[in-house]
Amino acid sequence: MGLITGVCTFLYHLPQIYKWLLRPYYVTSFLLTVSFLVVRKAPGLCEHLATQREDGNSCDFDWRELEILMFLAAIVMMKNRRAITLEQHIGNLFLFSKVANTILFFRLDIRLGILYLALCVAFVMTCKPPLYMGPEYIKYFSDKTIDEELQRDGRVTWIVEFYANWSSDCQSFAPVFADLSLKYNCAGLRFGKVDIGRYGEVSERYKVSTSPLAKQLPSVLLFQGGREIMRRPMVDKKGRAVSWTFNEDNMIREFNLNELFQKSKKLNKSRGIKEEQNGFQPGEGDELLPDKDLDQPTESKKDQ
Repeated sequence: MGLITGVCTFLYHLPQIYKWLLRPYYVTSFLLTVSFLVVRKAPGLCEHLATQREDGNSCDFDWRELEILMFLAAIVMMKNRRAITLEQHIGNLFLFSKVANTILFFRLDIRLGILYLALCVAFVMTCKPPLYMGPEYIKYFSDKTIDEELQRDGRVTWIVEFYANWSSDCQSFAPVFADLSLKYNCAGLRFGKVDIGRYGEVSERYKVSTSPLAKQLPSVLLFQGGREIMRRPMVDKKGRAVSWTFNEDNMIREFNLNELFQKSKKLNKSRGIKEEQNGFQPGEGDELLPDKDLDQPTESKKDQ
């Protein structure tokens, strides 16, 4: 039954996945991933390759190549145990396949190895993973606006993601954070993001390290009255992040989003009652916001 449900879900989302996979970044990654398989199996080409097989069949994998491919499969399975989104699963497959292909090409022919390595370097330099551009209720901060926004209204709770565009973990978490903003955003509970890869002063001010060794990206901080209440992941005395999985269930549980949302909706209702008592009718440009409204972001996602 579970298998049938999984297949039906995949078929339902197939048009979206098909459109997503046709992006240049993923098409190029796929070609680099299968390149060794194509070279080793292509008729007319594989006959001229070296092999360590006893039967001399150069169009089939030798025992060492099979060993490397099995090790690759084990590594990908281990990494994908903590993967959350489809992008993370496919990204791990592409990344470690490129590493394995580099080793395999160098074993096969040093010239092919150098050529493949050059292609991988060119790919990294020219092709960037596509950013999430879906719907969201998120305000993008800059180094000049973040303090002002967090302290503007002490009754508003802010959940702010500190991220960097170059971080694959941040890119994978982007659709999860956007989905949470669509579900829980209201007048008293707001969602924001700030690119600390771009604004280094913000990174130092809020003590979120951008070093890959610290593993603090992404970091999600909860602010109430302009003060930090909690953050995930937590940081130990050595400045390294405590292991924590960024998925929707963990975010809802750790930040107690359901309770915060209910309290924030009461804040929105109390604002409306007070303004009605004062004889004030809110208009389009007034500060009384509906549960699913949000100011225009300081910077668009494309600018980021």
